[in-house]
Amino acid sequence: MTGFGGTTSPGMVDWNLAVATATRLVRPGPDVSRDEARAVVAELRRHAKASEEHVRGFTRMGTDEIHDTPVLVVDRPGWVRANVAGFREILRPLLEKMQERRAGSPGNAVLGTVGGKVTGVELGMLLSFLSSRVLGQYETFAPATRDLPAGENGGGRLLLVAPNIVHVERELDVEPHDFRLWVCLHEETHRTQFTAVPWLRDHLEGEIQSFLAETDVDPMTFLERIREAAQSLAGGRPEGEAGEDGGRSFVELVQTPAQREILARLTAVMSLLEGHADYVMDGVGPSVVPTVAEIREKFQQRRAKGASRLDLALRKLLGLDAKLRQYRDGERFVRAVVEQVGIDGFNRVWTSPNTLPTKAEIAKPADWVARVHRKAES
Repeated sequence: MTGFGGTTSPGMVDWNLAVATATRLVRPGPDVSRDEARAVVAELRRHAKASEEHVRGFTRMGTDEIHDTPVLVVDRPGWVRANVAGFREILRPLLEKMQERRAGSPGNAVLGTVGGKVTGVELGMLLSFLSSRVLGQYETFAPATRDLPAGENGGGRLLLVAPNIVHVERELDVEPHDFRLWVCLHEETHRTQFTAVPWLRDHLEGEIQSFLAETDVDPMTFLERIREAAQSLAGGRPEGEAGEDGGRSFVELVQTPAQREILARLTAVMSLLEGHADYVMDGVGPSVVPTVAEIREKFQQRRAKGASRLDLALRKLLGLDAKLRQYRDGERFVRAVVEQVGIDGFNRVWTSPNTLPTKAEIAKPADWVARVHRKAES
């Protein structure tokens, strides 16, 4: 395989080794027969296709758009490969900057090829852990590879992780066909957001790259964050070492006022996107998912509770606790705006980067309504 690690030195991260490690460590999926597996894959593809019409009709977004982004039903190793490709793409500028800094540092020998391999192993450990938890994902910055196609002109791809969906539907003891469609509705909303709003992908990528460009992190600090996460996963951190708050987050690499401003904008956008997906999933659900109320209640309990103390520590370290808040805060924002100005009034949010809510407006939806609608009507 040459698609991840490059043809020369592995640099800061040996991506090939990350994939190999994660694939070796990934836990087996639920016990299903070959025929059952084929049936699940076929049903997820049907639900993904049906979800397009449901989501477009409810959101009134992109009704004339034709999605060029593929739907890929993958297993856990497939999810790992897709995400490594995406990580490598989006982190390239930061890692190149850190590589240059490393070249002149006294610790260059330590952070050479061996350092890249150690980081690859530890990143692989994290990905193997996460690969059993993700149900679906719209990959916004997905480069096409030989095994993983992506949309044209930088378009993404929609991933549905079949073994995880089966695992959770069994764990929650919900109706499998309803749960599979429910998951597809959420992920299809993300695909609709990016295909119906042409500027959104470039805007988000620009914000992320601006954030990374501001980063002035010592390579050892960056690698230590990955090492801490891997040690948490392996149970190698002594009890209590993480502190009362469960450990440090990658977000705590933020250092400059400019980064804090960018992070606030990114948090607001992600809250909007995740909350909108939850709102749409609940809005469409009653008409096409008969058991949606039961599914939602059980899934919310599972999402809030987490699996273990280890889960809580990793959530903190990887910033996943922030993602849970984004679902909750974003959904409240969308619901409040729609109640005030209707779905078409809410859709003004997609007009331009200037009409996106700020982090403060996510918490106070009426302020967004006043700013955007008063300005449009004046």
